[in-house]
Amino acid sequence: MNTMQILARLLLPLLFAAATASAARADAVDDAVRSVQHRWEQVTYQAAAASRQQMLEELAADAQKLSARYPDRAEPLVWEGIVVSSLAGEKGGLGALGLAKRARACYEKSIGIDDRALEGSAYNSLGVLYYRVPGWPIGFGDRKKADELIRKALAINPGGIDPNYFYGDFLLGSGRPAEALPYLQRALDAPPRPGREIADKGRRAEAAALQEKARSQM
Repeated sequence: MNTMQILARLLLPLLFAAATASAARADAVDDAVRSVQHRWEQVTYQAAAASRQQMLEELAADAQKLSARYPDRAEPLVWEGIVVSSLAGEKGGLGALGLAKRARACYEKSIGIDDRALEGSAYNSLGVLYYRVPGWPIGFGDRKKADELIRKALAINPGGIDPNYFYGDFLLGSGRPAEALPYLQRALDAPPRPGREIADKGRRAEAAALQEKARSQM
């Protein structure tokens, strides 16, 4: 047995152990992200209105800890941003602007790590922020940037329920109901997401309501 063969025999168990540890770490991140995702769905679509803000505040703190624990992963940052954005929407008013800025930072950092994580969700969620936050001089809202960002999400995930719903919402809010309808229909026709039954049901109900609104404006 030559020197290279001896080294290979010595290194192979170490490489296998490293690969196993890396896979276990990835599974741990995915499981933790799914936990945040599921709690957000329960708060958003099932919790009583009176308790949502407190529940989102607690979830935002947990999501921030998760992002800090795995700073090299994009997915925790996406979900931290989603939770914080939801909290901003729940609180409303000028006090929500700081939360919106925090969410924006999460999405931008996530895109810098992996812009295709969770099927481009950071682009979609960042685009939603840009069209829902007031523009200058109050906030950083920018409808042109919102359009560009959600289109990037659609390019990555053209059949996805969320980018189609939010682009339809954006177009309807821009006074373009006829253009919104196909996207809202794609949201309704989107394939179910395993483990996302609560979110899918809620989003389809929202898409159907917007579809009726769009038709009434034509």
